[in-house]
Amino acid sequence: AGEDTEKRELLHTVDGNGSVTAMTVFFPLDTARLRLQVDEKRKSKTTHMVLLEIIKEEGLLAPYRGWFPVISSLCCSNFVYFYTFNSLKALWVKGQHSTTGKDLVVGFVAGVVNVLLTTPLWVVNTRLKLQGAKFRNEDIVPTNYKGIIDAFHQIIRDEGISALWNGTFPSLLLVFNPAIQFMFYEGLKRQLLKKRMKLSSLDVFIIGAVAKAIATTVTYPLQTVQSILRFGRHRLNPENRTLGSLRNILYLLHQRVRRFGIMGLYKGLEAKLLQTVLTAALMFLVYEKLTAATFTVMGLKRAHKH
Repeated sequence: AGEDTEKRELLHTVDGNGSVTAMTVFFPLDTARLRLQVDEKRKSKTTHMVLLEIIKEEGLLAPYRGWFPVISSLCCSNFVYFYTFNSLKALWVKGQHSTTGKDLVVGFVAGVVNVLLTTPLWVVNTRLKLQGAKFRNEDIVPTNYKGIIDAFHQIIRDEGISALWNGTFPSLLLVFNPAIQFMFYEGLKRQLLKKRMKLSSLDVFIIGAVAKAIATTVTYPLQTVQSILRFGRHRLNPENRTLGSLRNILYLLHQRVRRFGIMGLYKGLEAKLLQTVLTAALMFLVYEKLTAATFTVMGLKRAHKH
C-alpha cells in the first residue's frame, strides 16, 4: 500500500510540473484551438494549416503569443487545485484508506473551488492570447492590454468586475470532465482485464489517453462556449454575458448549430485532441522515467537498511 501511495504522490508531482511543460511544448496547438473556437468566420482547416496561416499573417512567434499569462494561470490553478484537494482529503480521510469515490468527490469540490478562484486569470489570459490576432470575424472588438495587470484594470473599468467571471457556468459544468474520463477509464480497464491478468504501464497509458479523448470530445461544445464567454469581445448579444447562465450557453450552442451545423460545435477539436493525447504521452514518458529512478533509489535505500 505504501508503494501505491508513493506512486500516486509521484503522479501528482508529474501532473503539476508536467502540465506546465506540456502546455509549453504543445502551446501552438492550444493557439490553433482557441482561434477556431472564437473566430467563427475562420474556415475549419487542419491544425497545421491554421498554424501556418497564423505564422504567415502574424509572424513566427504568433503561435506562442500569451504564453506567460497562460503558464502563470496554470501554475496558480494547479496550486489551488492540489492544495484544496490535499487539505480536503486530509480532513475527510483522517488516516483511513481513501476510496476512489471519496477521491472523485474531493476532486470535484477542489475543481469547483479552483474555477471560482482562478476564472479571472483565465479570462485575462484568453484575451491576451488573442490580442493582435488577425480575426476573420468583423464583429470582434480588439483589445489593447499592456500586460496582465493592465488587462485586469481595463476589464474592471470598462466592463465591471463581474466580467472577470465570464464563462464561470460552463467552467463549473466542465468540472465533471474528470468524472466522465474516470468512468470510461474504469470501463476500458475492466474490458482489458477480462483478456489478461495484469495491465502493463503502457496499457494503462493507452486506456488513459482514450478515456481522456472521449471525455474531451463529449464536453468539447461546452469548452467552445467557455472560450467565447471568456473572450467576451463579440458585439453580438452583450446582455447577461456574466456568469454565462444556462440560457446563455444554450443560446450560444444554438447560434453555432444554426450557422455552421453540428460540426460548428467541434471547430478546433482536432487541435485539442492532438494536444490532449500528446500531453498524455509526454506525462507517461516522464512518469515512467521518474518511477524507474525513484524506485531504484528506494530499492537501494531498502537494501541499505537491511
